[in-house]
Amino acid sequence: MDSSGKRTVPSFDELPTLPDSSERHAWDVWGRDDELGSVNFIDAAKVRAAGALIQSGRVISLNLPLNEPSPGLFAGRSAPSHHIAEVGHGRDDYLDGFFLQFSSQWDGLRHVRFRQHGFWGGRQDSDIDERGEIGIERWSRHGIITRGVLIDAYRFFALHDLPVEQDENFRITPDMLDEILADQSVTVREGDVVILRTGWLGWYRDLQPEQRQALVGTVGRQPHPLACPGLHAGPDTAAWLWNRRVAAVAADNPTLEALPVDREIGFLHYRLLPLLGIPIGEYWALTELAEHCAQTGRYEFMLSSGVLDLPGGVGSPSNAYAIF
Repeated sequence: MDSSGKRTVPSFDELPTLPDSSERHAWDVWGRDDELGSVNFIDAAKVRAAGALIQSGRVISLNLPLNEPSPGLFAGRSAPSHHIAEVGHGRDDYLDGFFLQFSSQWDGLRHVRFRQHGFWGGRQDSDIDERGEIGIERWSRHGIITRGVLIDAYRFFALHDLPVEQDENFRITPDMLDEILADQSVTVREGDVVILRTGWLGWYRDLQPEQRQALVGTVGRQPHPLACPGLHAGPDTAAWLWNRRVAAVAADNPTLEALPVDREIGFLHYRLLPLLGIPIGEYWALTELAEHCAQTGRYEFMLSSGVLDLPGGVGSPSNAYAIF
């Protein structure tokens, strides 16, 4: 705590490393019983400040339909089947095969562990399976309502004659993020949700059905794995996000980070979710948002995301909106 009684948050380089690893963790920042991770950075003041950003009342959805991408890119994850039943004088409906790691979504703190060290806070399987800890409902009940900032890398690279091929591994570094933010005349603040536009989803949605089908199951497949632009997966990116105290980070590609994963660099998912507690959003639909930001010159907005109150949930549809 500082002299005012406010909790002090260490910089990334001040965070401890795990035994037998150089990876840094934030398990003691809010205590090892914490179940929110960096969503803790969203307090009442951040919500009030986000509300003050609303000027025109324009609402932009950041969500794909629940049946997209079609077909599902990851083997085993497919679109849900929608059933409608006539009941009395009306109708009910339900979904079969509803994968919560599908369409525009959040990866929760139960999604991945870091080796033997466990999930967020060092939790092991018994903490999750027997005690029901770090379920997605914790984010739902706290709420992800805060300032959002779009980093439109796709537009920036195009305007500066650096077009990025959407079927190639292109790593967006922290220095690039800073350059784009400066070009957009916006900064990232504590409690923000940072949203990265790579252009991948727009490219994917323009593919022919047979081209989409050819990509199914290629994530991690050798010798021809899926390739796409995204964040550089290294510790410098994790440090950039942590040092700006972001509440969460999302992108319009399948994994946030660039693919394929380079084992020498590591997996950004492991650094963000179990070690730093930072939510990861994937497959966010950002074309309309990017067009509006470019037209108005405003890259900040109120971000509202209705996370499912699903006890024990691993992921959730993002149900996200930008409000201007």
